[in-house]
Amino acid sequence: MPAPGVCLNILSERNLRDGQGSLNNPEKHLDQDFHQLKQFCLKERMRFVDNLFPPEMKSIGMGSLHREDLKRVVWRRPHELVPNPLYMVKETSRFDIIQGVLGNCWFLASVGALTFQKQIMKQVIHDEQNFSVDYAGIFHFKFWRFGSWVDVVIDDKLPTIDNRLIFVHSKHPNEFWPALLEKAYAKVCGSYADMNVGSVSEALMDFTGGPHMIIKLSEAPEKLWDIMTRASQSQSLMGCGTPGGQAGQLQNRVLPNGLVEMHAYTVTGVAEVVFKGRLVKLVRIFNPWGHGEWNRDWSDRSPLWGFVRPEDQKYNVVLDNGEFWMSLEDFCKNFSDLDICCLDVNFLAGTHSSAWKTEVHRGQWVTGTTAGGCSNNQDSFSRNPQFRVTLKETVEDPRDESCPNLLVSLIQKSHKRNRHLSTNFHIGFSIYEVPAHLKDRREKFPASFFKTNPIGKTKSFLNAREVMEFFRFKAGEYLIVPSTFQPNEAASFLLTVYSKTEAVIEDNSGYGITRTKIIPRDNDESFQLFSHYVDKYGEVDAEGLQRLLNENLCAGHSQKRAGFSLDLCKSMVALMDLSVTGRLCEFECLRLWKRAVFHRDIFYKMDVSRTGSLSLNELRNALEVTGFMLSDSMLNLMALRYGDFSGEITLENFIVLVLRMDCMAKTFKRLAAGGPNMMLGENEWMHLTMYS
Repeated sequence: MPAPGVCLNILSERNLRDGQGSLNNPEKHLDQDFHQLKQFCLKERMRFVDNLFPPEMKSIGMGSLHREDLKRVVWRRPHELVPNPLYMVKETSRFDIIQGVLGNCWFLASVGALTFQKQIMKQVIHDEQNFSVDYAGIFHFKFWRFGSWVDVVIDDKLPTIDNRLIFVHSKHPNEFWPALLEKAYAKVCGSYADMNVGSVSEALMDFTGGPHMIIKLSEAPEKLWDIMTRASQSQSLMGCGTPGGQAGQLQNRVLPNGLVEMHAYTVTGVAEVVFKGRLVKLVRIFNPWGHGEWNRDWSDRSPLWGFVRPEDQKYNVVLDNGEFWMSLEDFCKNFSDLDICCLDVNFLAGTHSSAWKTEVHRGQWVTGTTAGGCSNNQDSFSRNPQFRVTLKETVEDPRDESCPNLLVSLIQKSHKRNRHLSTNFHIGFSIYEVPAHLKDRREKFPASFFKTNPIGKTKSFLNAREVMEFFRFKAGEYLIVPSTFQPNEAASFLLTVYSKTEAVIEDNSGYGITRTKIIPRDNDESFQLFSHYVDKYGEVDAEGLQRLLNENLCAGHSQKRAGFSLDLCKSMVALMDLSVTGRLCEFECLRLWKRAVFHRDIFYKMDVSRTGSLSLNELRNALEVTGFMLSDSMLNLMALRYGDFSGEITLENFIVLVLRMDCMAKTFKRLAAGGPNMMLGENEWMHLTMYS
């Protein structure tokens, strides 16, 4: 049985702080260690079989093959298909790739772009892998996934029908890096079928981990040619797509001009040629099918090539290999968007050489707590996560004084394991300047603060994996509020802030729990109800406590309640039982009763909707009255643990929640002896967690 998710999240955060998830120290996808697994296979003289992405029908997924064809699939290793398999024949090339029966042209177009950047390609595919030296049937690939580099392990069993690979393959029958790369990415997506339909930008980002720019070509900026030229000269990957067609179709309609509707292409280069004495800007584009080309002006056999300078003739290569030239004007008319992903923020910003600092923050939009929607929703917008950014004065290149000094990127991540089940919401963010009189505030800003207009925001909320915007701000303090467009849309997100100046970024909701008040002090007064519920030992056990609370705590309140369950009462006994007897003496019972009454009164006061339960916004307010300021992440956990199916918190669960929070805060303080950390042995840890 694996460790609980909260434990894994804590470990993940620690690992990130220690540098795990970087390019040189990637996370282990599904906790599989490539080197350990390979050494085990070599020692045991066995070939690796991946039980987490097994050579079975479920790894192919539904919809990519007809049912009859699924029954014919046989998983084979490369040496069962050819006598001398090679990982790579000479060097990687965009022309190596032939698409299979999957509608994943978006992925293959990205691979085509990847082949131009050999250093990036090397870090993704590990080009030293082979089928000869220390071969154990195990391979690994590296992808950037939502803020971290992950190392993905696969076996080399590939799906075939009649001894032919059914998905992507190389034009060289004995070359297998394309098929293995696709299998590793399919594992990350959930199955091969989960790779059907997508955006070029998705894979471009997963290959580079860099910021991504999308340009709508119908609204192309004046500097488009300059942008594409600089991209072709830097470590950037470019892809583009055509409009029209029907999503999910492997073979969309081929237009009379040779282009395919709703199809992904790779931008492989740009060039200027002199045509009849004037400069013409040309864009080179690659169809990942490996065939099917533009057949109009500046295509392979266009007569226009006969009128260019002799030195420009080198650009005209007449081969039906899927690659072709077209003018920049025709490019903007016939393609809908251009995606550029790069490693150098200076390229996107149009700035000169300078170091950009990067800060990454992870968060969640949780229904009822932190999923407040856009600023149109005035009552709930302030519930969204809020991030404080402090920009400090810096000296920069005089040439960049009018250029952006801040890039904000927001990426959403679905909670679904399989890619085809994921839903992208419309996402965006707003940025507010923090006035001088509020700079000392270290808690979330209320709804009244957001009546002022933001000084920066995304141009629109997009149904996309990532939105990003450049800004130029003076030194000062700012508040970034990421959100979905509609309230109560649940997803995780990654907020990345690139800054040219020194910047300090923190979650404005705080971290964990801050205790600001003390509930009423205990005293030695007698407890008159106690004697009516004692057992033969003169103490109150869980069953007695259950009767005491259900019969007395809410007397006089008309609202019907489910009452305290025996399990809740056992939890409260464990929390208040100083002598560890499983029962409460009069003093312990009095302490619990006074707290229950105190929290009951707060509960009814904060239940402004008069529903008999607390919404999660009412819960935050109620906890503040009890003396606890919770971060967004902690409030989300409390909602999951103590809320009902609709996210509402009942009186009974509210009382137990606050009692446990108070007890655990005191426990940590005592065991940490005033320090920031505590140390427990396994036996101590088990005693503390199993009886509390």
